[in-house]
Order: sequence, then structure tokens, then C-alpha cells
Amino acid sequence: MSAAGTGARKAAHEALTATLRRKFPLDLALDESTTAHGLEPRDRGFARAIANETLRRFGQLDDLVKRFVPRPPSPYRAGSTLEILLAGTCELLFLGVPAHAAVDGANLLAAGDSKAVHFKPLINASLRRIAREGQAIAQSQDAARLNTPDWLWTRWCEGYGEDTTRAIAGVHAQTPPLDLWVRSPDIFRQQQIFPVPRATAERKESFGEIIRLEHAGNIEELEGFADGAFWVQDFAASLPVRLFGDVRGRSAIDLCAAPGGKTAQLAAGGAQVTAVERDAARLARLTANFKRLKLEAQFVCADMRDFEPDRLADCVLLDAPCSATGTIRRHPELPWIKSPGDIAACSDAAGELLDAAAAMVAPGGMLVFAVCSLEPEEGEEQISHFLRRNGQFRRVPVDADELFGLAELITSDGDLRTLPCHRAEQGGMDGFYSARLTRS
Repeated sequence: MSAAGTGARKAAHEALTATLRRKFPLDLALDESTTAHGLEPRDRGFARAIANETLRRFGQLDDLVKRFVPRPPSPYRAGSTLEILLAGTCELLFLGVPAHAAVDGANLLAAGDSKAVHFKPLINASLRRIAREGQAIAQSQDAARLNTPDWLWTRWCEGYGEDTTRAIAGVHAQTPPLDLWVRSPDIFRQQQIFPVPRATAERKESFGEIIRLEHAGNIEELEGFADGAFWVQDFAASLPVRLFGDVRGRSAIDLCAAPGGKTAQLAAGGAQVTAVERDAARLARLTANFKRLKLEAQFVCADMRDFEPDRLADCVLLDAPCSATGTIRRHPELPWIKSPGDIAACSDAAGELLDAAAAMVAPGGMLVFAVCSLEPEEGEEQISHFLRRNGQFRRVPVDADELFGLAELITSDGDLRTLPCHRAEQGGMDGFYSARLTRS
């Protein structure tokens, strides 16, 4: 276990460094580091747990480390000393790793860093003190406030109120369950099913069911994966496609299509789908996934602003690029690698994308706009601006019956707005905004 644990810690440490210092997406950084170290599934899981929980509790951990190391040495002098302290503290206080194993693991990491090795006595002494005294401090911390950086805390308190902001932060602190869109629900009949009404018999074959699993492990090892029985998709992310209603036999264009869950929904529902994605690597993964799922679609590698369809479509879906602040529960690094500038950049581009998508909608057809963001500039405000400059389109309000009766997900304007704290007792959901528009 010692050697295996060391490899997992090294992989987690490298991923944390790449994420915090170079702004790498954590999933990508972990894939690279765990592959480079040739880790077995168990150790891959340990590495992911360390990295994810360290970022999920980053504010608390940073506060704790500074209490025991009031003047942390600069990275220039100390290398990755801070990352070693943060991850070691996480192991001790939030992952339940025995003190001797966590401290010894941290010392081994320091020994392998040409700069951090000089701070090994500091790392050793600090973590031993944290093992003795840290739990009491952690219990007294304002976790919601510390784990939400100032720029997001201020925004969300202004937009949603402090109580809702604290509820969102509470869900962000939890390891999220895994949602699967399952075409053959009987495979997971003994697992936890997300508590919404099942699809009716006539729609089950097309739309399947949402199954929510706890501690799912390696997705590729789940029963039915190779046979294309399911794809991974958060419950909230599945809702925008529902706004089209019955898509059987209708033409549909899915813009900015990767990773492809919504494309799969449209295809499984019987639509004639064209998926447009400008990133060739992401499109290749989407295409491979469709082969596994035994679904059909036309795939186009292009910037959607340059794409000209052969004919206008009945259904056009734009899941626009955004800051993704609605997905923090699954991507805990986002608060610490994003900034208000990312929101501004995405907001500036969204209007052009919306206008391009609107031009592909047939008369009488429908445009559904979606973003996995909690920020109004990327969602609600985009639709308000769009409707003012596009008189051919009007909003079609969402009805609770279309959302399994979840009326709390509908805004005063009749749009869809999910928050991470919705259904928190069942594990919450991603934050999404979506609006349904029709062309006259």
C-alpha cells in the first residue's frame, strides 16, 4: 500500500499543481498524471479523491494551513510545498487517512521536489500539528463562505440572496452522485433511481430514465456500458432537450454539440440530428460514443458561425460556451481558475452565437438556448437582448408538467433555471439556464 499510495499521491500532486498554477481542467490533469504513473483503478480513485476533495475544500484548507504556517514560503523558493500541505491536510481532515500515512506520504512528496525538500521539516511539523488540532478548527470554520471565492460569493448573494448562496455552497462541498441516461432501466433496477416520475410506456424506448448512482466507480466497468445501454448526463443537463417535446421525425441541429449528451437525447428520441462541433478531438470522442450507443447522426466539424445547413431545421439547440459556474459540484477547480473576465468574454460572444443559431431555425420551428452557468449575463440577459433585436422570435414559457412537476425550476419569465441546491437532499443538480423560443 505504501508504494501504491505514493504513486497516487504523486499523481494527485501533479494534477493539483497543473490546475492551480497553469489553470488546467482538473479532469484532464488527472487523466494525464494517473496515466503517466500507470496507476491501477484503486489508486486512480485515491488520486482523484485527493485532488477533487482538496479543490472542493480549497478555501477551508487554505485557511487551515495559514493558521499553522502564518507566512507560507513563496513558490519560487519552496516549489510545491503549499500543494503538499493542502493535500496532506485534506487527507487528514476530510478523507479520513490515518495521520502516519498522510504525514509520511507528504514527506515522500517533499523529498522528491528539489525545492520543497528544503521545507520538509516545516511540512512534517505542520501536518503533525494539524493532525492533532485541525479537526476542532475545521468544525468552527464557515465552510460555505471560505470555499466560495469573493468574486462568486458577492455575485450569488446579489443575484440569489445569501441563504440560497449558502445552500449552493453546501452542495458544492459534497461529492456528487453520477447520473446516467439509461435506455434499458432494468439494468440498474437495484440502484438508486432519481426521484422523478418514470417515462410513460410509449416514451420509455425513446427517452429512457435518469438513474442516479452513488459511488459508481469506473464508468466503463458498469454493466451495459459496452452495449450502449447508457450515457453520462446530469439530470439538469437533460432538461433543455425536453423543451422541444416529441422530436420524432423532426430535423434537429445541435450546435456546440460536445460532449454529446443532448445530441444523444435528440437521436434517441427519433430526431434527424446534425451535430456541429468545432473542436476536432471532442467531435471524435462524440462520434465514438455514438457508435457505442448505436445511434445515428450527421457530424460536422466547424465553427457554428460558419456552418450553413442544407435546410432550416425544426429544432435548433444551442448549448453555448460559458463560464460553467453551474457545474462546480462536478468541477471543483472552476472557482479557483476562473474569474469575472471569463464571464465577460463568454457573454460578449453569446449574442453572436444566438443570432447565428436563430438563422438556422425554420419558420414555425423552435430554438432552445442553454448554458450551464449561474450568471445572468450568460443566460437571462442574453435572451432579453436577443428578443429585443429579433422580432421574429417569441418566448414559449415552460410548463411544470414538462419538468416532472418541478415548478421551482421555472422563472417568472417562464424559462428554466436550475440551481445546484435544487433537490439537495437527493444530491442536487447542475446549475442550468434554458429558454425556449419559436420563430413566427
